[in-house]
Amino acid sequence: MSRGRPLDTIGFDADDTLWHNEQYFRLTEKRFTELLAEYAEAGHLSERLLAAERRNISRYGFGIKGFTLSMIETALEVTDRRVPATVIGEILEAGRAMLSQPAEPLPHARETLERLCGRYRLVLVTKGDLFDQERKVAQSGLAEMFDAVEIVSDKTPDTYRTVFARHGSGAERAMMVGNSLKSDVVPALEAGAWGVHVPHDLTWALEHHDTPDAARFREIANLGELETVIDEIG
Repeated sequence: MSRGRPLDTIGFDADDTLWHNEQYFRLTEKRFTELLAEYAEAGHLSERLLAAERRNISRYGFGIKGFTLSMIETALEVTDRRVPATVIGEILEAGRAMLSQPAEPLPHARETLERLCGRYRLVLVTKGDLFDQERKVAQSGLAEMFDAVEIVSDKTPDTYRTVFARHGSGAERAMMVGNSLKSDVVPALEAGAWGVHVPHDLTWALEHHDTPDAARFREIANLGELETVIDEIG
């Protein structure tokens, strides 16, 4: 790795950037609405669940455990606490099932990391349940290509300043790559890094954000296009 070049560290988001994740939440939410179909229609249940998730992020953080607790809370609310114990049991089982889903790499993820490994410091920066994220990192088969793995409670400008100072030469010579504008790109730009958005077909509603107007912002169709952006930067 050359000293003094514009870029020496690249951070990657994990869920729905390197491997599939949101699809399992969508499937579980569908099961949740089926379990409560006699109490409310699916669209209303999804709205109530999203509202519960928004309320509970500060309490439970991001990830499957918070999602499961929010499903239970919503079930209690929409049934005036009359939801059968069997339904609560099935919600818990659905949450447990999510914790055993495979970390299936997305197209171009492995090949891109293999080509960048050794040329740049690669850092995996992810948020969510600690044990679940550790499990997915191990199962993905991608861990060996990273110089460091950071599992954080949230992604803020200070998070990126700290991570890129710890594992590189600071945010100004770093890039963050991810599918979420809100978590992966905008706070990284605010920290002074490059931000590369890789849109995913499924993105959680709470991760939506307006496209930033910033000199260091880039958007690519897939990870296979990342090296073109890196070569442009130098």
